[in-house]
Amino acid sequence: MADETSILAALNRLADAFNAHDIDAIMAFFAQDCSLDLPRGPDPHGTRYIGREEVRRGLMTRFETTPDVHYGEVEHFASGDTGMSKWLLTGTTVAGTRVRVRGCDFYTFRDGLVTRKDSYWKIVG
Repeated sequence: MADETSILAALNRLADAFNAHDIDAIMAFFAQDCSLDLPRGPDPHGTRYIGREEVRRGLMTRFETTPDVHYGEVEHFASGDTGMSKWLLTGTTVAGTRVRVRGCDFYTFRDGLVTRKDSYWKIVG
């Protein structure tokens, strides 16, 4: 079982790295065999990326599609080897559309590193 205090600290640092758009700092939290599920995609789990290189590519899509993306009103929770972050995502897409949406991420940790990030957000429209 993971140390919940360490998970909460990692989630705080991850949020800071996401808001700094620092992909190298973000990826430092991920294990080699990590996976990422993004909300949109053809399957019930959205779009899945497996392995550090694919996860990096998947995470970069957020910065590429919404260059000024920011995660605010962040709250973190931890239980066992799972951490959860709730947030309000704001920004402007490259097409000029303002985005403001609530969501959350579920993280699974092993040996202090993220093995899975599963993202969800509200459907606004």
